[in-house]
Amino acid sequence: MRLLTTVDLFAGAGGLSYGFERTGQIRIVAAAEKNPNARKTYRKNHPAVRYFYEDVQDIDYDEIKSAFGAIDLVIGGPPCQGFSNANRQHTTMISMNNRLVKEFVRCICELRPRAFLMENVAMLRSQVHRFIVDESDFADPGLQGFNLREDKLELLPADAQFAGALEMVQSMDTNQIEKWTDRRVTVFTVLYRYRINQAKFDKAIEKHKKYLLSELSNMLAAEDNDPIIAAERIMAETLLKYINGQKQEFSVLIDLIKKPLFAQRMLERLQEIKNYSIHVYGYETDNGAIVACVKSYAVLDYIRGVLQDRLGYTITEQLYNAADYGAPQNRERYIIVGLAADQPGIFMPPAPVAEFLFTRRTVREAISDIEDIEPFTEMTDKGIPLPHRDDLSDLAKELRGSMLYNHICTDTTDVALARFSALKSGQNFHDLDPSLKTTYSNAARTQNTIYMRLIYDQPSSTVVNVRKSMWIHPTRDRAISIREAARLQTFPDSYVFEGTKDSQYQQVGNAVPPILAAAIAVQLIKAMGE
Repeated sequence: MRLLTTVDLFAGAGGLSYGFERTGQIRIVAAAEKNPNARKTYRKNHPAVRYFYEDVQDIDYDEIKSAFGAIDLVIGGPPCQGFSNANRQHTTMISMNNRLVKEFVRCICELRPRAFLMENVAMLRSQVHRFIVDESDFADPGLQGFNLREDKLELLPADAQFAGALEMVQSMDTNQIEKWTDRRVTVFTVLYRYRINQAKFDKAIEKHKKYLLSELSNMLAAEDNDPIIAAERIMAETLLKYINGQKQEFSVLIDLIKKPLFAQRMLERLQEIKNYSIHVYGYETDNGAIVACVKSYAVLDYIRGVLQDRLGYTITEQLYNAADYGAPQNRERYIIVGLAADQPGIFMPPAPVAEFLFTRRTVREAISDIEDIEPFTEMTDKGIPLPHRDDLSDLAKELRGSMLYNHICTDTTDVALARFSALKSGQNFHDLDPSLKTTYSNAARTQNTIYMRLIYDQPSSTVVNVRKSMWIHPTRDRAISIREAARLQTFPDSYVFEGTKDSQYQQVGNAVPPILAAAIAVQLIKAMGE
């Protein structure tokens, strides 16, 4: 049986690679992953991969073709945050990750594999995920074929306006503006974060008092009449009075902090526009906010336009739920499969496994056999021997190894333990008594996945970084371990994760469930006539 030469871009911890390799017909010859901890994990579990690149933008695909000849498959999941008016309040307005989709497309254009698979979030299907037209796009003859939409990037919200702001933006050279240091931005961001909690605001003032007194004095001494500097002087004068015990209206103080802070964010966004060569058609005021007028096109239109219309790949797009293929979690992923025109078959998406359509695999099936094993709370390379058991679920038989690695979880604080103890299966942070929510500045905005106790006899929700979300074991008053999260993703115990504790949790949360990847790989290999 000939092994299909395969390149995995944005490989992460290797869930997609591992799932494809499970077919026994795939040979990963090259991979790319930038995150240093994920790189360690990938290398440990895929030591035979010959070329392992750090940055996809630096890959010379002629090198791969020279070493292996024609490449059969390219797989990968380029991150794509997308751009929309809905997310314009984010600190980073233009995501570099969008450009990584173009790097994936570049790989297909240069390698011309027999087939490719691109994995992404379900929202990629919508018009939310868009490329903003940049200067390089005007050299692309296909640009005019895309459905261009007029969009507006918010630079400064209406409630942070100051006199002369629009005129400043229209004539500004960002290199000539003195921006705040990272520390100053951080400190004032913390103060603004506590705008609805004056007690925490006062604690932050006390914590940074020495630094603030020095910085505020510098602001007062500034002689420039620049509108931003003027707003800083007004804020500095009022905040100094507050620090020195003179009574000030708290809401007014917060508003004075907001204007220079958001002015700095505006400068950052203008710098992003310059760094990413975004083509701006003009700056204007829109409902009181200052915006940059741009144009954009859907990421999916770009993928179809280049790979299907220009290169002739037959593209199949489908939303998959990993639970339909045997994973003990509900996890939807959008998969695009492309098949070159000269391939003998047609890609038929794998049908959901009938036995899992009505009886989903559960959290119990995945992790109950290790519930009595106390996890480590400190990082360790030690494995825990696992004795043979005859009472395992079918899933546990697939996943259980002779040694248990990465059975590590977050050490439980007294506050967290009190929350754990109070929550029953299926409950989350919002079900806690108000007395247990005091450490959050705005408890009402907390997501439903925070402090969620899993239900043993149901699939889990989509596995993310469960350390940040503080997922709770179904029966134990502790957080889910890295290994337990990996089992929910269908990584076997033999698959060892490397790096820091938080990184390992993140690697698991970012991964494609290998059981889903394998199901799609089988159908793709059939379509290639192998």
